[in-house]
Amino acid sequence: MIRYKKDRDNIATLILDMEDEPFNVINHEIVDAFVPVIQYLKKERSRDALKGVIITSAKRNFLEGGNWEYLYRANDPREVLTFTNKLKQIFRDIEYPGAPVAAAINGNALGSGFELALACHYRIALDQPKIRLGLPEVSLGLIPGGGGVIRLMWLLGVEKAFHLLAQGRTYEPKEALRAGIIDDVAHSHKELIEKARQWLLKSPSTAKPWDTKNKTSNKSSQQILEIIRRLNIELVKEKQILFPAPHAILNILAESFRLDFDTALSIESRYYTELVCSTTAKNMIRTFWFDRQAIESGEIRPKGFGKFRPKKVGVIGAGLMGSGIATSCAVNGLEVVLKDVSRIIAAQGKRMVERNVQELLDRNEISVEEKKSIINRIQTTENTKDFEDCDLVIEAVFENIAVKQKVTQEAEQYLDEYAFIGSNTLSVPISQLAEAANRPENYVGLHFFHPAQQVPLIEIVKGRKTSKETIARAYDFARAIGKIPIIVKDTWGFYVSRVQNTFILESITMLLEGYAPALIENLGLQVGMPKGGLAFADDLGLPLVLRYEQLAAAHYGNKYIQHPAVTVLNQLIEELNRKGRINNQGFYEYYENDERKLWQELKDYFPVIKQQYDRTELMERFLFAQVIEAGWCLQEGVIQTTAEANLASVYGWGFPAHKGGVIQFIWDYGKAQFLERCQFFEKKYGQRFQIPSFLTKIE
Repeated sequence: MIRYKKDRDNIATLILDMEDEPFNVINHEIVDAFVPVIQYLKKERSRDALKGVIITSAKRNFLEGGNWEYLYRANDPREVLTFTNKLKQIFRDIEYPGAPVAAAINGNALGSGFELALACHYRIALDQPKIRLGLPEVSLGLIPGGGGVIRLMWLLGVEKAFHLLAQGRTYEPKEALRAGIIDDVAHSHKELIEKARQWLLKSPSTAKPWDTKNKTSNKSSQQILEIIRRLNIELVKEKQILFPAPHAILNILAESFRLDFDTALSIESRYYTELVCSTTAKNMIRTFWFDRQAIESGEIRPKGFGKFRPKKVGVIGAGLMGSGIATSCAVNGLEVVLKDVSRIIAAQGKRMVERNVQELLDRNEISVEEKKSIINRIQTTENTKDFEDCDLVIEAVFENIAVKQKVTQEAEQYLDEYAFIGSNTLSVPISQLAEAANRPENYVGLHFFHPAQQVPLIEIVKGRKTSKETIARAYDFARAIGKIPIIVKDTWGFYVSRVQNTFILESITMLLEGYAPALIENLGLQVGMPKGGLAFADDLGLPLVLRYEQLAAAHYGNKYIQHPAVTVLNQLIEELNRKGRINNQGFYEYYENDERKLWQELKDYFPVIKQQYDRTELMERFLFAQVIEAGWCLQEGVIQTTAEANLASVYGWGFPAHKGGVIQFIWDYGKAQFLERCQFFEKKYGQRFQIPSFLTKIE
């Protein structure tokens, strides 16, 4: 569990090595193992037989926390509080008082694992890009529980600590060094240990700033209170009101900056305990840990095929989507051939890539050298022959069947039998596009989402003739560029667009029913959607919103009942020529600097007659419409697993993350209560709230 050795310079090395486990993970077992080790180190210190300590790992990672199964099941606040206080005490014993301790970080140090490193007096990490360091707990609805909030507050100050913690970012070693959360990097394991030893041999001070007599901040209380006020405004603006973890972090900082260190730790423990026992944390752990692990571990990948390791990717179309796809590939180490009808247009696409990469540099996520390397991986061309040595080609031209088929036919003739073609399409059936291919088994849908370099989701669309091997390769490609893949059936709207449309249509229906447009949009935001349904409609384009519903009508035939929103869409498109952002007039009016306001004349066509309303009922209609449609997608085999349904709902169109996604929402609401509420909605509003049998049987 923890191996101990000491050299002739009285430098002890603690080697973390959990038995029968591929990785070191913070759990009750390793916490208990630290207790006798700490006691022994204290004895060594007391007899002056210990000059310093190096903590490192025998595994591929350093240490990661926590035990998510335990945290997901934990419901007893006293038990959680006892455990987190025990963990804090171990970290406290490491840092004060006694010999200096250096963390020689040879792999991932995340969560409580990085909190252990923070408790050390010196942190040095192996300089490998795949190593991640940081405190990402907020992405799972939690906060650090081992003193990380308080230590970062002292190390970085209130504002920097808040942003680092609230963003939940993890860092490569060089990024971590620039961020000020480690002290050095090493280029080999030998250098890592030697640098740690050399630092310890200098007999450095072990006094942490919070343990000195003068525990004063470098800013006045009034300055810090002003920072906290501003950070609180940022949280509200960023629509974080539904997420308790960032607010807990800010509250801890606000309550602790004038307190002694140990009292501040106790405040952190209480907020941590409250969050662990909250439904929000359970929802987010279920989806963003267990569901994500299920997908990324390959459970959905077709079995029996060797791992595909792409090296070079062709991208047809150098517009916003094509340049975003090229960025994702190049940032993750792949060579890219970016093609358009002329080198000039392709070069414009490369400049968009440069702007995307500059944003990474501005956020300190890459260095200047890494930016140059990424840009150098992009080759622009107007010649299809340059795809000859590509492992796959992704078509990202506009939604026109003839054009898509033409450009992929041209590319296919230069690809070998092992390469495949992916089409980034919103609404055109993959099976139809594949009809023009010589090898339809090597043709697949790769639906990215705008902006492609940021949204972590890809829909892999399986056409009628797409082979399982091509699906497996598409999955491996998605993972190679850091995306979360879901595998969907080649049917109308695929999965994401189909379910997203129900939120849009419900919003439009409320307009028809006589609710104020501003009310509809604000309730959409309050329920946790990234924007209101009318804004969604404008951004997607009203003709496409209508197109999806027309495809639904064709799909269901005689069983289809027209959605009430269709009449509104027809009126705006046909009579008023208001098609959304595509012609700068829809439910909104558009101005310079990308500003927009709700169209004032909407009330003339759709009078506001609902002066009284049930706020909860309206908000639940937004969510229930999406959950029910996701249920139909699962029942019809559009998507195969609830894990994919949950993650795609959050990452694909912005279903409220604090609810854990569309299927986790049912458990959050209570299954019996959910089914009863569906029956109420169906009776009041019609067939669109009919419950699919899949959701009645789900366990």
